[in-house]
Amino acid sequence: MTHQEISHHRLVSQKLSETNSCSPQEIVHHLGAMQAQDYGMAKWAIGSRCNATEKEIEEAINSTKIIRTHILRPTWHFVAAEDIHWMLDVSGPQVKKIVISSAKKYGYDIQKLNKINSSIEKILSGNNHLTREEIMQELNIKKSSAQDFLYAAIMMNAELDGLVCNGKMKGKQMTYALLEERVPKPKTKLTKEEGLAKLAKRYFESHGPATLLDFSWWSGFPPTICKNTINAIQLQLNSIVIDDQTYWFVNQNNTTLNLKKSIHFLPAFDEILISYKTREASILLDHQSKVFTNNGIFKPIILENSKVIGTWKRTIKKDHTKIETEFFNETESHKKAILFEGIKAFGNYLETKIVIE
Repeated sequence: MTHQEISHHRLVSQKLSETNSCSPQEIVHHLGAMQAQDYGMAKWAIGSRCNATEKEIEEAINSTKIIRTHILRPTWHFVAAEDIHWMLDVSGPQVKKIVISSAKKYGYDIQKLNKINSSIEKILSGNNHLTREEIMQELNIKKSSAQDFLYAAIMMNAELDGLVCNGKMKGKQMTYALLEERVPKPKTKLTKEEGLAKLAKRYFESHGPATLLDFSWWSGFPPTICKNTINAIQLQLNSIVIDDQTYWFVNQNNTTLNLKKSIHFLPAFDEILISYKTREASILLDHQSKVFTNNGIFKPIILENSKVIGTWKRTIKKDHTKIETEFFNETESHKKAILFEGIKAFGNYLETKIVIE
């Protein structure tokens, strides 16, 4: 297997190689957790992998088939309802340490955060769905520009404790609701080792071929723990060594692959790039600074045959959506016309007209 073939295999494992009939929640369940801080783009990350429209994906989120919360790393993720409790049990404690450390800068230690959690539970009890600002008003925590992150830390802590998750959208504003009222706790609980094994297998099944360091980056766990976890499930994985680097995957034939031509307009922070520690399989080093910054800001990307060839942005208008593109190399008009066929799926997803400029 070559690096070129790795990028093609990842299209298959991430359900981008062909249109499939999976529901939005099945896509999220397959991928385990999908980074989702850019809410609009994160919905398209799901939509680009199935036939669902944006409205159908929003309905899956509002009805709790898909949860948007903080998990794995201290950022937003989409997680399937059936995975939320065991995944929080596994990754919640490690992310919580980061959140508590940040909250302490504002004078909020673990005891104070636990007390606030009790108040939040009372405020949201009875299927109340409130915005973060409404919850802070109820808690009588005054807003100031210096305390913006305090608001986030308080709610992140409540999420990581399994107390709250996203509620129904209130216009364009996200709300919070009690997790247990939306997704009841399962009767059985995994051990930490069982949870880590499940997380690792899910990752390599949905993101492979990938390395130990890729899994460490995506999961947020240190390499030593990830190495032990991979060793524990090694019999359930396949592997291949390229340039002295071991790549792990599940249920993929590493000798034959139908390398079909494909074009994808993918969102910012898409799993095809962000879920790997190094990204040379999908994008040349010379082009990486044009796609993501050192502080972790990712642009929407254009993929041709599993390789990033440019970036794009969209502007939502009243009766259409404007698409602007920037290719890394000079691209002839007839080639652009072929590439722009890939944006049609985005128009179907938005249920609106696409205008390319």
